[in-house]
Amino acid sequence: MLQAIGLTSAPARGQAPAVDDLTFDAEPGCVTALLGPPGAGKTAALRLMLELEPGRGVTYYRGRPLHRVPNPASEVGVVLGDVPGHPARTVRGQLRMLCAVAGVPVSRADELLDAVGLAGLRDQRIATLSLGMDRRLALACALLGDPHTLLLDDPAEGLAPREADWLHGMLRCHAERGGTVVFATRDPREAARSAGHVVTLDGGRLVADQDGVAFSRARLRPRVAVRSPQAVRLGAIVSREARAARRYVEVVAEAAGNRLSVYGSSCAEVGDTAFRHGLPVHQLADEVGDTRSAGATDDPAGRHAAGEVDAGAALAAQSEGVPVRPAGAGGRTASSRRPVGGDSTASSRSTRSTARGELPPPIRRRPARGPSRPVRYELRRLFGVRTTIVILAVVLAASVGLSVLLARDGRTPLVHDIAAWPALLPLPPAALGAGLLGALSFGDEFRYPALAAGRGSVPRRLGLLLAKLAVSGAVAFLLAWLVALGSAATLRVVYGGGLVTIPSNVVPLAVGWSALTVGCAWAGLLAAGVFRVTAAGIAAVLAVPVVMVPLIERMPKGATVRSMAGLPGRLRDLAWLQWPAELDRWMLAGARIVAHPVGAALVLALSTLTCAFLLTSLRGRVRW
Repeated sequence: MLQAIGLTSAPARGQAPAVDDLTFDAEPGCVTALLGPPGAGKTAALRLMLELEPGRGVTYYRGRPLHRVPNPASEVGVVLGDVPGHPARTVRGQLRMLCAVAGVPVSRADELLDAVGLAGLRDQRIATLSLGMDRRLALACALLGDPHTLLLDDPAEGLAPREADWLHGMLRCHAERGGTVVFATRDPREAARSAGHVVTLDGGRLVADQDGVAFSRARLRPRVAVRSPQAVRLGAIVSREARAARRYVEVVAEAAGNRLSVYGSSCAEVGDTAFRHGLPVHQLADEVGDTRSAGATDDPAGRHAAGEVDAGAALAAQSEGVPVRPAGAGGRTASSRRPVGGDSTASSRSTRSTARGELPPPIRRRPARGPSRPVRYELRRLFGVRTTIVILAVVLAASVGLSVLLARDGRTPLVHDIAAWPALLPLPPAALGAGLLGALSFGDEFRYPALAAGRGSVPRRLGLLLAKLAVSGAVAFLLAWLVALGSAATLRVVYGGGLVTIPSNVVPLAVGWSALTVGCAWAGLLAAGVFRVTAAGIAAVLAVPVVMVPLIERMPKGATVRSMAGLPGRLRDLAWLQWPAELDRWMLAGARIVAHPVGAALVLALSTLTCAFLLTSLRGRVRW
């Protein structure tokens, strides 16, 4: 069961809130429609329910607010737009990646592909999907964690009738299994056809809270749509004959001038009247009309002209206890400012709260929870698109080519030959490639969020950050050694075995080379996470040799008075555990790396970016 109590959005300066004191219940086993014209506050209400917008009020999902649900994916499924996936990712790859987010086995992805009819398109790229297939994939993403509640924002907008019927059939099936479904729509006929409970909004306020039957009686009426070049004359004749027969028939001329809407009659009666008087008829069809003129312009089949409320609608509404107001150009009447019809429990709660002078608790915007299995998620995110493989291949090819060119003249040191690091480049290709992969770790998620569209932006949970650091560091380490081994092997083949020799200080060189690539990957990752764009991560990597190294080199240097010689021995004396003597060499190598200008600049950059990332995360938790 979903209970929304006192939802009120934070208003912009000088404007009314998009949602104002909205209270309603959505029962399990029933499909609930949020109905209203564009700008009525439907989307804002859904985002308030998901704690994605600042405001006041609370929404309970089976008795708990969303931020207290341990695994939100198992409680709420959301469709607030298109599938938020990378366009190059496959349908199956997207679902398998989100399986790690929801904490479900990967077999769930294939099950849902069969359920939504996308089994034959599992290897299709997301960018190539049609609108109908995209909505099917979005529904599959929402159902991934087998949630109890589904929240959808105008899911059938733009769909063909067949696709829309299939979608609403799936929603009804979910409700019949005991789930709760809430979807927003602007079409009253869609709400009457697909929902058993209709909540009508207007200007952010609750206008009506009714069951489907009461809504259909009070809001929708059957009519006969007529199109004729003699529409005015035909309307006058139909009205005259109805008065003569003492029958209530209302004829409304549409704005187009050649169309009529006849209420209280049938196609046969209108057709017989036109035939007897020799009037041509170009269209004659049974339709269902909306009694509210506010939606008249939204119906392509034609509705009442603005400002008219027919007598039949008034009688039907009064029989249901619904106040009727004319839909003129002015503001809302008093009847539109209070809930009417149907269940009055929600409105009574809101009234009691207002009478006591108590405001509902504020809604704090919170970041989405991270994946339940962050390492598995990050691996699937990284290798689910061809970008990663392409970057690795380009970096490896460029490094091998540069190493061959640098070793040709014999003036470049062997270490720089193997690293493919000419003096003209601020960083070797391996370090630049590692930084790019790290920047894409967060940058791609801000462009194509991994979580469902309505669950907010990129999560900042510590487990996900550690998983990204671990995976990006491992890939950077692998790239560094692929480049080193590939360059060494190529030089041995091209110039002979005498060129490549193992230097005596191979340990510090290996540590420094690995630390450089891993540090660049982490710098790109953290910078992209702080500034929420991939370009910021690449800029942070380039800033290390271009900006920070010259600054460190220009710092005033004095005579060296003290030395770190003997540091490993002193650390061994302080530690409880004794480590092997070989570890001393690695520690000294690490100390020399930090003392090097590039190493010092990289350590300084990583420290600054880590503090900035933690500060922005902490600030987001406090404000949201």
